[in-house]
Amino acid sequence: MGAQPQIDLERSGDGARLHLGGPLRIATLHDWQAQAMPEIGHVALVIDIRDVVSLDTAGAWFLLDLERRLAAGGAEVSFDGMSAKTSALMEIVRDNLPRSEEEPEAKKGLTGCLEDLGRTTWSVWRTMLELNGLLGQLLVRGAGLIVQPGRLRWTAMVAHMQAAGLQALPIVALMSFLIGVVMAFQGAVQLRAFGAEIFVVDLLAISILRELGVLLTAILVAGRSGSAFTAAIGSMKMREEIDAMRTLGLDPVEVLVLPRVLALVIMLPILAFFADIAGLLGGALMSWINLGISPGLFLARLLEETDVWNFVVGMVKAPFFAATIGLVGCFEGLKVEGNAESLGARTSRSVVEAIFLVIVLDALFSVFFAIVGV
Repeated sequence: MGAQPQIDLERSGDGARLHLGGPLRIATLHDWQAQAMPEIGHVALVIDIRDVVSLDTAGAWFLLDLERRLAAGGAEVSFDGMSAKTSALMEIVRDNLPRSEEEPEAKKGLTGCLEDLGRTTWSVWRTMLELNGLLGQLLVRGAGLIVQPGRLRWTAMVAHMQAAGLQALPIVALMSFLIGVVMAFQGAVQLRAFGAEIFVVDLLAISILRELGVLLTAILVAGRSGSAFTAAIGSMKMREEIDAMRTLGLDPVEVLVLPRVLALVIMLPILAFFADIAGLLGGALMSWINLGISPGLFLARLLEETDVWNFVVGMVKAPFFAATIGLVGCFEGLKVEGNAESLGARTSRSVVEAIFLVIVLDALFSVFFAIVGV
């Protein structure tokens, strides 16, 4: 049999038979692609390959692509003359062809809305289960460190404490200072009408110490450090460094997740404390300028009328917020796939999820402390 492709079409009634002959391999693929295929039309077509003397994966791809193109033209395609070896090769190539990325047409109306709701609900439920699983692994690894504290990556944890805590201190302090200024100014406008300007101090103390100081700090850390955790771990996932860790017998949760979460748990209460101080300083400055409340009077009123539990409540929330931010940031990083689009989507998603969960936790804490009377 010659090396040139042989293509012959026979028609009979409503059907047709396409005879192919010659070597169908990667070396001759260009010659096959250069051949003009006859017009088939809407018929039952049998592709006879019994005269194909040799076939490799490139040739199998050519046959499957020919089948696809003829079927798109309306023909009902089947193969004849396949040996068991050829059939097995064709199935392997067929299973590994890229799938179409076209999304199915969205259903409209009530059915479509219910379907979208069901998919979203299942996705949220599955994410919560996976987060819970990662939390369980984290607790197990943390308990193991009590017995073997030397297993903790101290250098990595200190580095994350510096990046997530110390380097975030200026922006946290500035934000809280400005929030204190705004609250004192807006509070003075409302309280001046009742001649109760002095209660601006109480307003600042309760709102900043109990709620805004720790909450705004957690939101800022979620956007700054939580996204950084996702980006760093996601980049390692894209470069297959995490797979290499597992091959070397290293646990990614212990090496990557635990130091980051512990660093946030340690540093967020410290950041919240400085945020409280900066917020009160901003409020005191605006009270002095706008209301004539001297720093001494402000401090005296603060110490006399402010319950220490307002400060304690804020500090109690901080470690829980920190653990949530670190857990979500690392979880989304571990879910990154092998492309930049996935990395960007997961980074954005980690920020949204962390902020949402922090606000939910804050609401739960508010209800809890109201029930216990704190």
